[in-house]
Order: sequence, then structure tokens, then C-alpha cells
Amino acid sequence: MRDEIVILGIHDGHNASACVLRDGEIVAAACEERLSRHKNEPGYPRRAVEEVLRIAGCTPDEITIVALGTRFMHHREFFLSWDWYRKGYSDQTKDAGSESQRRRYFLEERLRERRNAIVQHLGVGEEQIEVVEHHEAHAASAYYGSPWIADGRVLVLTLDGSGDGVCATVNIGEGGELRRIAETKSAASLGKVYSRVTFLLGMKPWEHEYKIMGLAPYADADGVERSYEVLRPLVQLDEGALAFQAGTHLSTNYCYPYLRTELENHRFDWIAGAVQRMTEDLVVRWARNAIRATGIRRLACAGGVFMNVKANMLLLDLDEVEDLFVFPGCGDESISIGAAYKVYGERVRRLGSAVSAKPLGSVYLGPEFSRSEIERSLERHVGGNKYHVRSCPNMVEVVAGLLGSGHIAGWFRGRMEWGARALGNRSILMDPRNVGRVRELNSAIKHRDFWMPFAPTILHERQREYISNPKGIGAPEMLLAFRTNGEGRRDLPATMHPYDLTVRPQLLERSRNRDYYDLLKRFEAATGVGAVLNTSFNLHGDPIVCSPDDALETFERSGLQVLALGDYLVSKCEL
Repeated sequence: MRDEIVILGIHDGHNASACVLRDGEIVAAACEERLSRHKNEPGYPRRAVEEVLRIAGCTPDEITIVALGTRFMHHREFFLSWDWYRKGYSDQTKDAGSESQRRRYFLEERLRERRNAIVQHLGVGEEQIEVVEHHEAHAASAYYGSPWIADGRVLVLTLDGSGDGVCATVNIGEGGELRRIAETKSAASLGKVYSRVTFLLGMKPWEHEYKIMGLAPYADADGVERSYEVLRPLVQLDEGALAFQAGTHLSTNYCYPYLRTELENHRFDWIAGAVQRMTEDLVVRWARNAIRATGIRRLACAGGVFMNVKANMLLLDLDEVEDLFVFPGCGDESISIGAAYKVYGERVRRLGSAVSAKPLGSVYLGPEFSRSEIERSLERHVGGNKYHVRSCPNMVEVVAGLLGSGHIAGWFRGRMEWGARALGNRSILMDPRNVGRVRELNSAIKHRDFWMPFAPTILHERQREYISNPKGIGAPEMLLAFRTNGEGRRDLPATMHPYDLTVRPQLLERSRNRDYYDLLKRFEAATGVGAVLNTSFNLHGDPIVCSPDDALETFERSGLQVLALGDYLVSKCEL
């Protein structure tokens, strides 16, 4: 019997994470933030490493290789302050003179520190640690995680703020191998412009970009044009080019003072609309150039910019695009998974075998909690007559009825989802027709910005009634936006963007999540509506809940009245 190949993937930067890949299949993955309870937790993911090994049933001595994503990585403290965002052109000139010294530190001394952290934590040999370049990891997550690794050529695009000095790549995946054909250096980074606009508008970079995207449709077209003319020179793309370039001598690493000066007295919504327009325009033209250059019409994408669901929607609109896959949680949290995939592919090829990595099907890769663990959490949090608690063997039927009668319910079941989206195991649910309760959901429960839309989970077989998806693209992880049709606007008003009437749905098949699917079917039988509003189970600024304790603490701190916690129904009122 041959030995298993067990790879531990680690990302030790912003939104740190870990995963276990066993013989080409991701069997466990988690972000450090879910366990530490600090949003976008940076640094070495000690808790996540230990948790994914526990889930996978592995001990450190069973690890074949540790795949460490990204060669060039800052200390944890670097990610806790944004003062460096304020650097301008004078700093660009000064930093250029010390670039070689800085790179030597990060590529040698700092990398040695990071390796030592792994050796000391796990007791593995240093020779077992392989380091994967940042965008190679992004590309590997998109390619090996896609449904097409065994089915011809795939065009793989990566796009983010920066990693290892690169912000965008164009790759061809074929026969289990990836070949990079173009790259853009981080001096011309679209992602850096978007994050600095986020900072300029008083929001948190690398986290609140989705708020800018949500705000953008409200802006006046003439105002957007005015702000767009300020942004446009920063990143440009020549006709047919596969790499972006800076339109001025100003690197996007140092553009914040320029933005602050030139956008003074521009309305906040103009600025949001302009950076979104810039993103959509450049991403669409870049993808079109890559398709024309390679003749490949199936796209697999990764990197934080592809969390922009509106830009992804425009990619879907292109006649040249036959199919589209965006890796779930495709920001830097996915670096651990991509690094593991990359190292696995290389090892299998060295052994003389064909690469047969299993596409990422299920995203339910985190911990699951037993009935006894849930009962212990209830004992800790529910004393006396504080809440009403009852066992519900028919929980699906009960919660479907509560949703139909107007209640908002927390839903906690099974293994925790991977990535930034709640996909039916750590969710808050509501009737998607119930616009009247959106304000309550925003203010008393989620504590989020009023202009941000919620999202629906739609039964896969009902999607044609609600959205326009002529290519039949799969969308099981809320990474694509779609335009609604008449029935969608009738049945999904609480989940639509109020201005442009788009939705960011989870299209749900029973094979992906049986209990959640059955809940939707029960709700459909009672109401005729084949969808529910689904938002993540957390308060604004907190990570999505992981454990029963997290769920009960969030329940206590919010205006949420009903919680389905495994097989127990917890409520603050008599139902």
C-alpha cells in the first residue's frame, strides 16, 4: 500500500489560514480569525494549524510537506497599523534607494524566522518546508480547485493588491501543470488603488472594499466621470496587453497623498463609483485580451480583486467567456490552499504520476460540533429561565415555519464553511420578501451599513425564475452577481441591491448541503418562494461564528430572537 501524501498549507499574513490536503483533496481548512475571534487575524496561524490537523486526524509526524505561501511576508505587527498607507512620492524615491537591502531582509532573515516558527511549533524538519510564491499559490488554488483540471486547457487569472512584488498574472493550466505567460509588478496595482480609496473614505482596507462596491451604483454619472479622471492615470492597459502598467511615475504603493489631494471636495459616492468603474473596465478588458491571446474561453480566477462580484458579473456577460470559476474565499486566506495544491502537483509529477487533484467541491471544511458539545455550551450560556430551549428533532420543519411567519433565525449546523461567505451552516436567515424587517436586521442584529444589500440562497432548480443566467454558470458560493427578473424582484426584494436590482446568490443543490436544502424546500412548500435571505452569522466587525459558544455569545449581544443550534431551538420569547 502506497504512502499517503499529506500536505499542511500555511498562510501567515493578513487573514492567516491553514489547510490539510490529503492525496490531492482538501479535507480541512480554517482561517485563524474564526478561532481567535479577531477579524482578519494576521501572523502565524497556530490555532488554525492545530485545528485542521485535528479535523483531518493527522499528527505532525504524518505531514509529508509543509507548504508555506508567499516568499516575502511582513511581521504580524505590520498589519495592525495603516500609517504606511500615507506614503507618497518622496517616500517612493527614498525607498527605491534601499530596496535591495529591504528585499534581502524579507527574503532571507524574515523567511528564516517564519520557517523557525513552523519547526518550533510542529517539530517538523526544516527540509520538509517548501515555500510557494504568492501568485503561484493564487493560480494553483484557481486551477486545481476548478472543475476542469482533467478537461483540457484553462485560462487562469490572478489579481490582487500585491504579493511577492506582483499584483496580476495570466497563466495557462493544462495536464495538471501551470505556466505563467504574463505578470504585472505591484507598481501598477489596481487592488492597491481600490484599497487606498477604501482608506480615503474612512473604511478599513483589505476588509471594507465590498462596501465601496455596494455604494458605487448610487453615484451620479457626471460626478463619477469627474472622479474617474483622477483615478484613470494610475493604472492603464494597452490594447491587447496582458499586463497593466502605471500611467505616471507614481507607483500605486505611494498613491494615497495624490488621491487625498486630487479628490478633495469630490463626493464620497462619486469616488466609490469611479473606483468601481475603473475596476470593471480594466478587469473586463484584461480578461478579453487574455482570451484573445490564448484562445481559451474557460476562466479560473483567484486573488482579492475577484471578490468584486460586480466585476465578475461583467466577465460573465462577455461573449468570449464560456465558463467562469472563482475560487471560494479567493483573497489571501486562500494562499494556504493554493500553496498546498502547488506543492502537491510538483511532488506528484516528480514521482512520475499524473496529477489528479480533486476539485474543491464542498466548502464545508471547518470544525463540526457534537450534540454533547452543544449541550455543554447551552449549560454555560443559558441559566435559569434566561431563554427558552427545547430539543427539535424536526428542526428543518420548525425553522421553515418560523421564517414563513416573519421571524429572523440564526442557523448553526454541521461543519463550518470556508471563506468569507456564510453558506447555510453559520447563517442568519429570513423571508426574502420581508423588506419591512431589513432595517431591523441591519440595526439590531447585523449592525452594518444601511446601503449594503443582503444576499439570497436560491434553490438551484428555481434560479431561472429569479435571475438571468443564460450560460447556466454555477454559483454555489456567492461570488457572482446576477441581474434579477420580474419574479426575482417580486420574491427577493429584501436581498436585492436597492438601486441596480442585482443579487449575489448562493445557488443551492441538495448534494452540497442536504439539511439547508431541505429547509429551503420546506419554506418553498409553505410560501411558494424558492429562496431565503442568507447573511453571515456575526455582528459587524466580528468574524463569522465558529463554535456553539460563539453562536450563543452573538445571540446574546444582538437583537436576534431565535437560534437553531444543532438540534436545539433557543429563543428569547415564547414561540
